[in-house]
Amino acid sequence: MSYVGPDFDPPQPRRPRRGPLTVALAALVPGALLGWVVYEAVGGGGSDGSGRTAASASAARTTAASSSPPARSTSPSDDGKRPPATPAPAGSGPLKGKVVVVDAGHNPGNFQHTAEINRQVDIGTNHKECDTTGTSTNAGYTEARFSLDVTRRLRTLLEEQGATVKLTHDGDSPPWGPCVDERARIGNVAHADAAISIHADGSAEGDRGFHVILPGSVHAGAADTRPIVGPSRDLGTRVAGTFLRVTGEPPSNYLGEGTGLVTRTDLGGLNLSTVPKVFIECGNMRDSKDAALLSSGAWRQKAAQGISEGIVSFLRES
Repeated sequence: MSYVGPDFDPPQPRRPRRGPLTVALAALVPGALLGWVVYEAVGGGGSDGSGRTAASASAARTTAASSSPPARSTSPSDDGKRPPATPAPAGSGPLKGKVVVVDAGHNPGNFQHTAEINRQVDIGTNHKECDTTGTSTNAGYTEARFSLDVTRRLRTLLEEQGATVKLTHDGDSPPWGPCVDERARIGNVAHADAAISIHADGSAEGDRGFHVILPGSVHAGAADTRPIVGPSRDLGTRVAGTFLRVTGEPPSNYLGEGTGLVTRTDLGGLNLSTVPKVFIECGNMRDSKDAALLSSGAWRQKAAQGISEGIVSFLRES
């Protein structure tokens, strides 16, 4: 996600660049991530924004997204290949009975609906825009396309494990948004056992790596994250560990002090959630090295696999 718009803070001053030894230690030493990576290594992880009024649009999109699975795209993927075949309906496998909500950050159609996505919504602590367009690589590969592709891959992997997977949107349905409060509501209405929002960052060249955003403790207005702070941290730590192991992408060198974990209280998608939920910034689209990875279909499959394994591990223990 970009640092401009809803759910984003202005970029903080860059921290001094660490030397090679410090970076190596920062990526390995932090207890939460290191402990989980070791745990995975020994086999403890998984196996594996219209012409409608704002109110009517909100209700229609929320009802559609939460009451039935979004239609699957039949258009070619970003690599020119067809999306993976639709798995058999959920009902068997280790995650039978588990519900996962996957939120593809932003929407490819947002740029055509600026009035709608600029509408202010209540996120508990304050008001923010409904949604944003997101960021992109210097070559023009957008965060919205990236997040949607990874989301579809992740859905397939989780359904293969027997989970029931609900998406907040599937690119063209709805054609913009949903708003950040709706995204949270979809997971709440589904009584999801786990929810995750897929993003990529828009920081400066040289800022590399992934980070998982955890909900901080918020109790204001409609927001009360206190019951989900603990399980969300567990979910996020597991996802960070498996994402690192499967993709080889290092923890962020500009946020999280090398742990790959960041806690925030300004994100509507987290503040308004009543189910365990995290965001993942899979890399920095404005860094040339990360952009090359994020633009690769093969690497996006690894990203989906790493995220899936963390979710599977969390659900097996919950």
